[in-house]
Amino acid sequence: MTDVAREYAAALYMLAAENDAKDAYMEALDTVAAAFQSEPAYVELLSSPAISKAERLQAIQNAFRDAIPDEVVSFVMLFCERGHIRLFDACVDAYRDLHREAERLSVAKVTSAVPLDEEEQRRLVEKLETISERRVVLDCAVDPALLGGVIVEIDGKQYDGSLRHRLREIKDVMNE
Repeated sequence: MTDVAREYAAALYMLAAENDAKDAYMEALDTVAAAFQSEPAYVELLSSPAISKAERLQAIQNAFRDAIPDEVVSFVMLFCERGHIRLFDACVDAYRDLHREAERLSVAKVTSAVPLDEEEQRRLVEKLETISERRVVLDCAVDPALLGGVIVEIDGKQYDGSLRHRLREIKDVMNE
């Protein structure tokens, strides 16, 4: 992530905090990022020197003025005007990091051999919130190759409780 993206994200986050709109701005940034991801040519258009800056800024305003808060539209326009539109995804990631940190929220990436039911997810969230002392949201995926158990990645740590991992440990002990 670039320093430019972090600086812009920090400035927008401060504005969002002043306007009590941190969640709304996060949703707006996600809306713009989704639009850019679904139409990569749009980012090319917004960064093209062949198109006048005024036309590029007008395109942003036309696309988003009725969909997201005015402050975020202005932010995207400023980002484009300064020639940083290709860094927009990094800026969104930086804003998301600031938002999660301020809200003491962690996202746990959970990979299991079979889908976790609601009760298993609830118990896992409770345990992770106790360990991390933060609110936890799960991002669940399924990988049948695990054979059983789960792998959890949260706050830069990995907890591997998969059967595949345990079998590998047994194999290593036997080969010593």
